[in-house]
Amino acid sequence: MSPDVVIAGAGPNGLMLACELGLAGVRPIVLERLPEPATEPKANGLVGQVVRVLDHRGLYERLSGGAEPPRPASAYVFGALPLDLSGLADNPLHLLGVPQRRLEQVLAERARELGVEVRRGHELTKLSQDADGVGVEVTGPEGPYRLRTRYLVGADGGRSLTRKLSGIGFPGVTTDRMVSRTAHATVPEDWVDPATQALAVPGYGTVPPFAHQRNERGLFVFAPFPGRTPLVGTGEWDRTDDDGPMTLAEMRASVARVLGVDVPLGPPAGGGPHVLRRLTGGNTRLAERFRDRRVLLVGDAAHVHSALGGPGLNLGLQDAVNLGWKLAAAVLGWAPPALLDSYESERRPVAERVVMHTQAQSALIAPGGEVTALRELFTELLAEPRNVRYLAELMAGADVRYDMGVGGAHPLAGRLAPDLVLRTGTGTARLAELCRGARPLLVDLTEDGSPAGTLSDAADRVDAVTARPRGGEAPATALLLRPDARVAWASSSPRPDRAELAALRTAAHAWFGVPEPARA
Repeated sequence: MSPDVVIAGAGPNGLMLACELGLAGVRPIVLERLPEPATEPKANGLVGQVVRVLDHRGLYERLSGGAEPPRPASAYVFGALPLDLSGLADNPLHLLGVPQRRLEQVLAERARELGVEVRRGHELTKLSQDADGVGVEVTGPEGPYRLRTRYLVGADGGRSLTRKLSGIGFPGVTTDRMVSRTAHATVPEDWVDPATQALAVPGYGTVPPFAHQRNERGLFVFAPFPGRTPLVGTGEWDRTDDDGPMTLAEMRASVARVLGVDVPLGPPAGGGPHVLRRLTGGNTRLAERFRDRRVLLVGDAAHVHSALGGPGLNLGLQDAVNLGWKLAAAVLGWAPPALLDSYESERRPVAERVVMHTQAQSALIAPGGEVTALRELFTELLAEPRNVRYLAELMAGADVRYDMGVGGAHPLAGRLAPDLVLRTGTGTARLAELCRGARPLLVDLTEDGSPAGTLSDAADRVDAVTARPRGGEAPATALLLRPDARVAWASSSPRPDRAELAALRTAAHAWFGVPEPARA
C-alpha cells in the first residue's frame, strides 16, 4: 500500500513530524540514510517555546525525567551579553538541557508507539511530481525501489537532497572567518565552584557557567552540564594555521590564546561519545519557498543559521508541529482551502526573524573596538527591564503571532496557548495536558457556556471542555486552540455576544472545516 506521506530524514524534526502525523491518524514512512542513529554529539538542549510545545505532547516529562511542568530560566545570553530574567513577570524563556541524541531516542520511541515505520539505511535518490502525488526512488540495503506518496517532506538537513531535487533555491551567505572549537574536557576540580559551577581561572577571573566570554581575541564558554564532562568551547577569527584532526592540545592552545592564560585541560571522564570538533565558518541560508506543490521542507532543509542562542531546534521542531496537523488534514480530506499554504506563510517569517537575530548576535561577538563600544551600549540598554523582556521574547519565539483572520482580534489570538490550570468536571488539569491528543480544542470558561453551545455540532472535529480557572482570573474566558496549541479565537467576555460567537464559528470553519451557520 502506498503511504500518504513520506518523510526524508529521521532527525529530531523528521521524527517530530512523524509523531504529529501519527497522533492525527496518518502513518508516514520515514526514510533515513544512516543505518543507525548518529552518535556524534550535536545540540545540548532546547531553548524557547519548543519546551512548552513538548509539554503539550507529554514529551517534556520523558525528556526531563521529572513530573514537574516547565519552569522559565532565570538567566540567558544574547550575543554573549548576559540576560537577567529573574525579575521578569511571566518570563517567556524556557530551557531544557537534553542532548540531541536523547531527544532523538525519545522521539523515535514515541513514533514507534504511534505505529510509524522508520526505515534506516534507506536514502531518497530521486523524485518526480504530478498533480496527484510524488514518485520517490529509494536506495535501501536490498537495492533500489520506488514509492508512491501523496506528499513528501524533506527533513534531511541543510544539504537537503529533497530541496535540491525539487529545484527550490537556497540563497544566503557563507562565511569562513571564524573558527569554532569544542571539546569535552576536564578542568582542575578546585577551579570549579561547587555551588555555582563557575570556573575561576587564575590570572583571568571568574567565568560564569554557560555564559560566553567575549574579548578582542575571541570567545570562550564553559558549560558544565550535569552528569557529564564539561564542554569547553572557543571562537577565534582569521586563523588558518590548524589542519588535520582536532586534538585536545589544540583546544588548550586556543583557550590560552583567547583568555590570555593557560587552562589545563584533561581528557573527558566516563563513557562517550565525546566532542572534539573544529568548525570553520558557517552558513546563513533560507529556502526560497517551503513548499513546491506536494513537496514540503522542515527544519534545516528550509533554513540554516548560526547556532548562537540555540534557536535551531526551537525553530525546526515548531515547523514540524505547525505542518503536522495541516498535512494530516489534507490527507484525511477535511483541510479547508489554503490550510496547507498557511504552513509557509506562518513559518517562513519566523525563520527570517531567527536569521536576523542570529546575524545580529554574530555581529556582537566579533572583534574590534567599534563592536566593544556597541556592546557597552547594549549593556546599558539591558539595564532596562523592558529591553530584557524584548530580547527574551525574541529568543524564545514568544513574540511570534500568527494572523488568525476573523478570530484574531483578541490579544492572545495567534499566540501559543497560556499555561493555565483548570478545574474540570473530572478534576484539575493543566491546559497543556488537555492538548496531548493534538486535536482542535475549545476551552469554555464563560458563565453561560455559549461558546461550547456554538460548536456543539462539531464534536467530530473539535474537542470541548467546560472548566473554571484555578487560582484566580484567566487571561481569557474562552479559547479555541488549533492542534499546535495556537489560539485561533479567544474571548474575555463572561457572556460572549452574538458577534463574538459568530467569529468563533467562522474561525472553526476557516481552520477546521466546521460548517458555517446557515445564512438567514
